[in-house]
Amino acid sequence: MTKLSVNINKIATLRNARGGNVPDLLKVATDIQKFGGQGITIHPRPDERHIRYQDARDLKAIVYTEYNIEGNPQHNFVDLVLECKPDQVTLVPDAIGAITSSAGWDTVKNQAYLTEMIQEFQNNGIRTSIFVDPVLEMIEGAKKTGTDRIELYTESFAHQYSLGNEKGIDPYVTAAKLANELELGINAGHDLSLDNIQFFKQNIPGLLEVSIGHALISEALYLGLENVVNMYLRKLK
Repeated sequence: MTKLSVNINKIATLRNARGGNVPDLLKVATDIQKFGGQGITIHPRPDERHIRYQDARDLKAIVYTEYNIEGNPQHNFVDLVLECKPDQVTLVPDAIGAITSSAGWDTVKNQAYLTEMIQEFQNNGIRTSIFVDPVLEMIEGAKKTGTDRIELYTESFAHQYSLGNEKGIDPYVTAAKLANELELGINAGHDLSLDNIQFFKQNIPGLLEVSIGHALISEALYLGLENVVNMYLRKLK
Protein backbone atom coordinates (compact mmCIF):
# COMPACT_ATOMS: atom_id res chain seq x y z
CA MET A 1 0.00 0.00 0.00
CA THR A 2 1.18 3.51 -0.85
CA LYS A 3 1.30 5.74 2.24
CA LEU A 4 -0.81 8.89 2.48
CA SER A 5 0.90 11.93 3.97
CA VAL A 6 -1.48 14.86 4.42
CA ASN A 7 -0.15 18.35 3.82
CA ILE A 8 -1.80 20.66 6.37
CA ASN A 9 -0.62 24.00 4.97
CA LYS A 10 -4.19 24.98 4.04
CA ILE A 11 -5.34 24.48 7.62
CA ALA A 12 -2.70 26.98 8.69
CA THR A 13 -3.79 29.36 5.91
CA LEU A 14 -7.37 29.30 7.22
CA ARG A 15 -6.22 29.83 10.80
CA ASN A 16 -3.97 32.74 9.87
CA ALA A 17 -6.72 34.46 7.87
CA ARG A 18 -8.64 35.23 11.07
CA GLY A 19 -5.95 35.15 13.73
CA GLY A 20 -6.23 33.10 16.87
CA ASN A 21 -6.12 29.32 16.80
CA VAL A 22 -9.20 28.25 14.83
CA PRO A 23 -8.88 25.80 13.26
CA ASP A 24 -6.42 24.22 15.67
CA LEU A 25 -3.54 22.94 13.52
CA LEU A 26 -2.30 20.48 16.13
CA LYS A 27 -5.76 18.98 16.64
CA VAL A 28 -6.21 18.58 12.89
CA ALA A 29 -2.86 16.80 12.62
CA THR A 30 -3.82 14.54 15.52
CA ASP A 31 -7.21 13.79 13.97
CA ILE A 32 -5.73 13.00 10.54
CA GLN A 33 -3.51 10.38 12.15
CA LYS A 34 -6.43 9.03 14.18
CA PHE A 35 -8.47 8.76 10.95
CA GLY A 36 -5.73 6.59 9.40
CA GLY A 37 -3.42 9.10 7.71
CA GLN A 38 0.11 7.71 7.65
CA GLY A 39 2.00 10.98 7.69
CA ILE A 40 1.84 14.74 8.18
CA THR A 41 3.54 17.08 5.71
CA ILE A 42 4.22 20.79 6.15
CA HIS A 43 5.88 23.26 3.82
CA PRO A 44 6.97 26.34 5.79
CA ARG A 45 7.98 29.32 3.70
CA PRO A 46 10.16 32.26 4.72
CA ASP A 47 7.20 34.65 5.08
CA GLU A 48 5.33 32.12 7.29
CA ARG A 49 2.09 32.95 5.47
CA HIS A 50 0.65 29.56 6.38
CA ILE A 51 2.84 27.17 8.37
CA ARG A 52 4.87 29.07 10.95
CA TYR A 53 8.25 27.90 12.11
CA GLN A 54 6.82 27.46 15.59
CA ASP A 55 4.18 25.13 14.10
CA ALA A 56 6.98 22.89 12.87
CA ARG A 57 8.39 22.72 16.40
CA ASP A 58 4.98 22.12 18.00
CA LEU A 59 4.03 19.38 15.54
CA LYS A 60 7.14 17.38 16.41
CA ALA A 61 5.58 16.46 19.74
CA ILE A 62 2.30 15.15 18.32
CA VAL A 63 3.17 13.53 14.97
CA TYR A 64 3.62 9.83 15.69
CA THR A 65 3.30 8.55 12.12
CA GLU A 66 5.71 10.10 9.60
CA TYR A 67 6.74 13.73 9.83
CA ASN A 68 7.77 15.29 6.51
CA ILE A 69 9.02 18.88 6.20
CA GLU A 70 9.27 20.35 2.70
CA GLY A 71 11.06 23.46 1.55
CA ASN A 72 13.98 25.18 -0.08
CA PRO A 73 17.13 24.39 1.94
CA GLN A 74 18.09 27.95 2.70
CA HIS A 75 19.74 28.89 5.98
CA ASN A 76 16.70 29.25 8.27
CA PHE A 77 14.99 26.21 6.79
CA VAL A 78 18.05 24.02 7.32
CA ASP A 79 18.29 25.17 10.94
CA LEU A 80 14.60 24.43 11.49
CA VAL A 81 14.82 20.92 10.05
CA LEU A 82 17.92 20.08 12.07
CA GLU A 83 16.14 21.31 15.20
CA CYS A 84 12.90 19.38 14.54
CA LYS A 85 14.54 16.20 13.21
CA PRO A 86 11.56 15.01 11.10
CA ASP A 87 11.47 11.53 9.58
CA GLN A 88 11.90 13.02 6.12
CA VAL A 89 12.92 16.30 4.54
CA THR A 90 11.79 17.02 0.98
CA LEU A 91 13.88 19.59 -0.86
CA VAL A 92 11.78 21.87 -3.11
CA PRO A 93 13.27 24.70 -5.21
CA ASP A 94 10.65 27.32 -4.35
CA ALA A 95 11.43 30.93 -5.05
CA ILE A 96 10.74 33.38 -2.24
CA GLY A 97 7.14 34.56 -2.58
CA ALA A 98 6.05 31.67 -4.79
CA ILE A 99 2.35 30.85 -4.40
CA THR A 100 3.01 27.15 -4.79
CA SER A 101 5.62 24.77 -6.15
CA SER A 102 5.99 25.13 -9.90
CA ALA A 103 8.96 22.97 -10.94
CA GLY A 104 11.35 20.31 -9.77
CA TRP A 105 15.07 20.71 -9.17
CA ASP A 106 17.62 20.81 -11.94
CA THR A 107 19.65 18.08 -10.27
CA VAL A 108 22.50 18.44 -12.76
CA LYS A 109 23.04 22.17 -12.40
CA ASN A 110 22.52 22.07 -8.62
CA GLN A 111 24.21 18.73 -7.98
CA ALA A 112 27.01 19.97 -5.72
CA TYR A 113 24.62 22.08 -3.63
CA LEU A 114 22.04 19.30 -3.27
CA THR A 115 24.73 16.76 -2.40
CA GLU A 116 25.99 19.02 0.40
CA MET A 117 22.49 19.58 1.78
CA ILE A 118 21.54 15.90 1.60
CA GLN A 119 24.70 14.85 3.38
CA GLU A 120 23.97 17.32 6.17
CA PHE A 121 20.47 15.96 6.72
CA GLN A 122 21.49 12.32 6.43
CA ASN A 123 24.28 12.87 8.93
CA ASN A 124 21.52 13.88 11.34
CA GLY A 125 19.45 10.76 10.69
CA ILE A 126 16.87 12.41 8.42
CA ARG A 127 15.68 10.63 5.27
CA THR A 128 15.94 12.86 2.20
CA SER A 129 13.80 13.34 -0.89
CA ILE A 130 14.28 15.66 -3.89
CA PHE A 131 11.32 17.19 -5.75
CA VAL A 132 11.86 16.48 -9.47
CA ASP A 133 10.09 16.58 -12.81
CA PRO A 134 9.65 13.23 -14.60
CA VAL A 135 12.76 13.76 -16.71
CA LEU A 136 15.28 10.93 -16.89
CA GLU A 137 18.30 13.22 -16.71
CA MET A 138 16.92 14.74 -13.51
CA ILE A 139 16.32 11.28 -12.00
CA GLU A 140 19.90 10.27 -12.81
CA GLY A 141 21.16 13.55 -11.35
CA ALA A 142 19.17 12.93 -8.18
CA LYS A 143 20.81 9.55 -7.75
CA LYS A 144 24.25 11.16 -7.90
CA THR A 145 23.41 13.48 -4.99
CA GLY A 146 23.00 10.50 -2.66
CA THR A 147 19.33 11.21 -1.89
CA ASP A 148 17.20 8.43 -0.47
CA ARG A 149 14.11 9.27 -2.50
CA ILE A 150 12.66 11.49 -5.17
CA GLU A 151 9.24 13.13 -5.15
CA LEU A 152 7.71 13.28 -8.62
CA TYR A 153 6.10 16.65 -9.39
CA THR A 154 2.69 15.58 -10.66
CA GLU A 155 1.08 18.84 -11.85
CA SER A 156 1.49 17.93 -15.52
CA PHE A 157 -0.08 14.51 -15.03
CA ALA A 158 -3.02 15.98 -13.10
CA HIS A 159 -3.67 18.60 -15.77
CA GLN A 160 -3.55 16.11 -18.63
CA TYR A 161 -5.74 13.65 -16.76
CA SER A 162 -8.36 16.35 -16.16
CA LEU A 163 -8.46 16.84 -19.95
CA GLY A 164 -9.08 13.13 -20.48
CA ASN A 165 -5.53 12.40 -21.65
CA GLU A 166 -4.42 9.28 -19.81
CA LYS A 167 -1.16 9.30 -21.80
CA GLY A 168 -0.02 12.09 -19.50
CA ILE A 169 1.04 9.34 -17.10
CA ASP A 170 3.64 7.95 -19.52
CA PRO A 171 6.63 10.16 -18.53
CA TYR A 172 5.96 9.29 -14.88
CA VAL A 173 5.91 5.56 -15.56
CA THR A 174 9.23 5.83 -17.41
CA ALA A 175 10.73 7.97 -14.63
CA ALA A 176 9.53 5.55 -11.94
CA LYS A 177 11.02 2.56 -13.74
CA LEU A 178 14.39 4.30 -13.89
CA ALA A 179 14.16 5.29 -10.21
CA ASN A 180 13.45 1.68 -9.31
CA GLU A 181 16.48 0.55 -11.31
CA LEU A 182 18.61 3.13 -9.49
CA GLU A 183 17.18 2.02 -6.12
CA LEU A 184 15.66 5.42 -5.40
CA GLY A 185 12.47 5.48 -3.34
CA ILE A 186 9.52 7.16 -5.06
CA ASN A 187 7.16 9.73 -3.56
CA ALA A 188 4.77 11.94 -5.50
CA GLY A 189 2.76 15.10 -5.02
CA HIS A 190 1.06 18.21 -6.42
CA ASP A 191 -2.53 18.40 -7.69
CA LEU A 192 -3.24 14.76 -6.87
CA SER A 193 -6.89 14.34 -5.90
CA LEU A 194 -9.67 11.80 -5.38
CA ASP A 195 -10.34 12.01 -9.12
CA ASN A 196 -6.86 10.97 -10.28
CA ILE A 197 -5.06 9.28 -7.38
CA GLN A 198 -6.16 5.71 -8.07
CA PHE A 199 -5.12 5.85 -11.72
CA PHE A 200 -1.75 7.32 -10.75
CA LYS A 201 -1.17 4.72 -8.04
CA GLN A 202 -2.10 1.81 -10.34
CA ASN A 203 0.38 2.90 -13.01
CA ILE A 204 3.45 3.94 -11.00
CA PRO A 205 5.61 0.97 -9.98
CA GLY A 206 7.12 1.21 -6.52
CA LEU A 207 5.17 4.27 -5.37
CA LEU A 208 5.93 4.56 -1.64
CA GLU A 209 4.14 7.73 -0.61
CA VAL A 210 1.95 10.56 -1.84
CA SER A 211 1.73 13.99 -0.22
CA ILE A 212 -1.67 15.63 -0.72
CA GLY A 213 -2.89 18.90 0.71
CA HIS A 214 -4.89 21.41 -1.33
CA ALA A 215 -7.24 18.93 -2.99
CA LEU A 216 -7.75 16.83 0.13
CA ILE A 217 -8.61 19.80 2.34
CA SER A 218 -10.91 21.22 -0.36
CA GLU A 219 -12.67 17.88 -0.76
CA ALA A 220 -13.06 17.65 3.01
CA LEU A 221 -15.14 20.84 3.00
CA TYR A 222 -17.86 18.86 1.23
CA LEU A 223 -17.25 15.31 2.37
CA GLY A 224 -15.71 15.62 5.83
CA LEU A 225 -12.07 15.14 6.80
CA GLU A 226 -12.35 11.63 8.23
CA ASN A 227 -14.34 10.42 5.23
CA VAL A 228 -11.91 11.92 2.72
CA VAL A 229 -8.80 10.50 4.43
CA ASN A 230 -10.36 7.04 4.30
CA MET A 231 -11.42 7.50 0.66
CA TYR A 232 -7.79 8.18 -0.24
CA LEU A 233 -6.59 5.20 1.78
CA ARG A 234 -8.95 2.90 -0.10
CA LYS A 235 -7.77 4.24 -3.45
CA LEU A 236 -4.13 3.77 -2.47
CA LYS A 237 -4.43 0.07 -1.58
